[in-house]
Amino acid sequence: MNANTPAGRPTDPVNSSSPLTCADGSLPTTTVEPLPARPSADRTQALRDRLSDRDVAVLRSLATLRLLTGGQARRLHVADGSAATQSRRARALLQRLADLKLVVRLGRRVGGVRAGSAGYVYGLSGHGQAVLAVEGPMGGRRRRVWETSPSFQDHVLGVAEVYVRLVEAERTGSLEMLDFQAEPPAWRTFPGANGPAVLKPDAFVRLGVDDLEHSAFLEIDRSTESVPTIVRKCRTYVAYWQSGIEQAEHEVFPRVLWLAADARGAQRITQALTQMPRDAQHLFQVTFLESAVPVLTATARGGRMV
Repeated sequence: MNANTPAGRPTDPVNSSSPLTCADGSLPTTTVEPLPARPSADRTQALRDRLSDRDVAVLRSLATLRLLTGGQARRLHVADGSAATQSRRARALLQRLADLKLVVRLGRRVGGVRAGSAGYVYGLSGHGQAVLAVEGPMGGRRRRVWETSPSFQDHVLGVAEVYVRLVEAERTGSLEMLDFQAEPPAWRTFPGANGPAVLKPDAFVRLGVDDLEHSAFLEIDRSTESVPTIVRKCRTYVAYWQSGIEQAEHEVFPRVLWLAADARGAQRITQALTQMPRDAQHLFQVTFLESAVPVLTATARGGRMV
């Protein structure tokens, strides 16, 4: 432990029953009605038998990322052919999964009416979870009702956008994605000052670039969090760094990359970081979501090489 550890530093308490949504009660929410009773084992197997490899790949992406826009699903899984062909195949693919009740369509959130299916947001239904034999999005019971706020959707889709950009960069050969963990697999539990605590990054990523590996915890900022909230989260990172757990397991501590939505958000994060112990400030870096891939793959200068 570092001698500069703030006494009684705040930590995020462990909450094994964390809800899926981070709905702000002051904001309107999107709710999808409950699906029919979960399919029987025979019905689940019958559904599996009807799925192509691409169908399953889309469902697995939703299981990992929780939400995707239609456009993100197309960029991930229908990258061959002309733009028109990609759009047509993606529409058919998502409609087929919706007809089979394996995905839920939450609403038109991106691009307005003219965006077509690319503007809808999709999540994995309880049937979809059963077909993949996975638990609910937060590691709990399989979900039959979706309720999300716009801020939650924007946040989760921000994580998905980073993932999609990394996949697109990997196709060009500029990097190898060795690991990507969204929530909750990215979370880390450690002994806090007042008992067990949990660090909750939005994502963890490990990349191979040439002969080097780069790893980072990602924080997606949508300009909705106050400076005190950012300070509290950064202090949790410092406490986790001082625990030495990550270093003992992987020999290095990943950098913490804050991805701001705009200049105002970047300024607030930078202000919060000035309140961190001087010897811990090197852990953090601030950039914009659009710059995530080049910053994550940077070596030495401008990025911490691990």
